[in-house]
Amino acid sequence: MGLFSESVGVSCTDAGQPREVHWKGTQYTVTNEPVRWYERRQWWLEESRAPLGSGAGLVDHEIWRVQLLPTSSDAETSHPITLDLVRHVGSGRWRLLRIHDAAPARAVEPEEAA
Repeated sequence: MGLFSESVGVSCTDAGQPREVHWKGTQYTVTNEPVRWYERRQWWLEESRAPLGSGAGLVDHEIWRVQLLPTSSDAETSHPITLDLVRHVGSGRWRLLRIHDAAPARAVEPEEAA
């Protein structure tokens, strides 16, 4: 698992759940019900002060764990990947936070590696 902070494009359902993700030039479809939770962020490291009345988005991050498959026609042969995405409440922008797993890498034979 790795930590990231990379911008991603996300299309949501009417209920606000991620439905599709555009990442690194590939369009992905959410394959299972996404899971949402909130994590505390260290806002005092990023902000000089907390403006009165600010709440959601300042103290907590909204995080979604999604399982994705490429939308392309070869999706049946692909393995799902699991990502954690964070949505910035003020701007509505999405960022990739964690990659949990990915499709297994193709083994390289010793003569191919040379």
